[in-house]
Amino acid sequence: MHSERRPRLTPAIADVRRAVRTALASLTVGGGIPVTVSGAASDTSTSTSTSTSTSTSTSTSTSTSTEPLVLVALSGGPDSLALAAATAFEARKAGVRAGAVIVNHNLQEGSAAVAATAAQQARDLGLDPVDIRSVLVGDAGGRESAARDARYTALAAAAAEHGATRVLLGHTLDDQAESVLLGLARGSGAGSLKGMAADTGEYLRPLLAVPRSMTVQFCADSEIVAWNDPHNLDTSYTRVRVRQTILPLLESELGPGIREALARTADQAREDAEALDHFAEEMAEDLADISEAGISLPVRALAANPAALRQRLIRLAVFSEFHVSLSRTHTLEIARLVTDWRGQGPIHVPGVRVERRENLLHFSAHSEERDAV
Repeated sequence: MHSERRPRLTPAIADVRRAVRTALASLTVGGGIPVTVSGAASDTSTSTSTSTSTSTSTSTSTSTSTEPLVLVALSGGPDSLALAAATAFEARKAGVRAGAVIVNHNLQEGSAAVAATAAQQARDLGLDPVDIRSVLVGDAGGRESAARDARYTALAAAAAEHGATRVLLGHTLDDQAESVLLGLARGSGAGSLKGMAADTGEYLRPLLAVPRSMTVQFCADSEIVAWNDPHNLDTSYTRVRVRQTILPLLESELGPGIREALARTADQAREDAEALDHFAEEMAEDLADISEAGISLPVRALAANPAALRQRLIRLAVFSEFHVSLSRTHTLEIARLVTDWRGQGPIHVPGVRVERRENLLHFSAHSEERDAV
C-alpha cells in the first residue's frame, strides 16, 4: 500500500522526478496540442484489431479549465506506477492537472481486480480524474499487437473525453533498447531504429532515459507495491525473449552498456530521420503536381536526389494522396522507374498505379485487388 508518510528523497526518486519535471516543463502552460482519438501510437508499427471499451471514472477535481490536463497510462506495474507517483508530485509545480487512465485488457483472470487496485493507488497519490477502460482484444495481427492497438484506442478515447493535453506513457530506456533491437532483427530500416519518440504530440514518454531498475527502486523507496504482470515472464512473446535472454546475453558477451548504446542509436537515428523527412516535405511542396487524376513527380528531380530523399518523396506522395504506406520493396520497385528506366509498363502496388509518362512519375488510384510487384 501507498505510505501516508512522505518518502525520503533517494537517488531513484530524485532521478524519476527530475525526468518527469523536465517532460512536463516542455508542455505549454494553459494549452498544448490536444490528443485526438487516433487509436494508435504514431512512432511504432500498427495493425488493425477490433476492440470495444467501456469506462468508469471518478473525479472530484475543482481545478480551473485553464490548467492543462495530463493522464498517466497506469497498469500498476513499477514503470507506470513510478511515473504516476512522480507526476502526482511534480504536476502542481508545473501548473498542470494530472489524472490516470487504466486499461483492463481482460486477458488474464483477475484483471478487473488489478485495474481496481491501480485505480485506488492513483487516487491515493492524488491523481484526478481516474478512469478505468475495459477493452475486448481481438486477434488481428497476433494477440500482442491486437492488445496494443486496443490499449491505444482506449487511451486516446479517454484523453479525448477528458480533454487531456498528453497521455504519459511509462516506457523506459530498457523498452527503447528492446524496440531498437527488435527493429534490427526484423530489418525494418531507420524507421524502427529511431525507436519511440519522447513526445509525439499525443503521447509523452518522460522515462525514456531512465532504466527500468530505477523505476523498480523508486517504488521500493516510496513503499509503493507494484503489480508484476505475468505476461512479462511469458517467453511466447518476442519482446519478453529479448528482455530475458537476448539483451542479457549481449551484455554478458560484449560488456555492459548495451541498453544505453541502443538508446543512443535511437536518438541519433531519429534526428537523422526527422531531418530527411523535413527536407522531403519541403521538396514535395515544390515538386508535386496534384490533379484530379492523381499526383505526379518530375523524374529529373527524383533522379538528382540521393536514394534516401528520393524514396521518401515517393512514399510521401503515395501516403499524402492515397493514404497508403508503401513497404520498402514497393518503394524500391517504383524507384526503378527513375533509376533503371527501360521502358517498363505501369506498376501496381496496393491501392495505387504508378507509371512513367515521359518526364513525370504519375501516381493514380488503383481499384483492382492485385499486386504486380
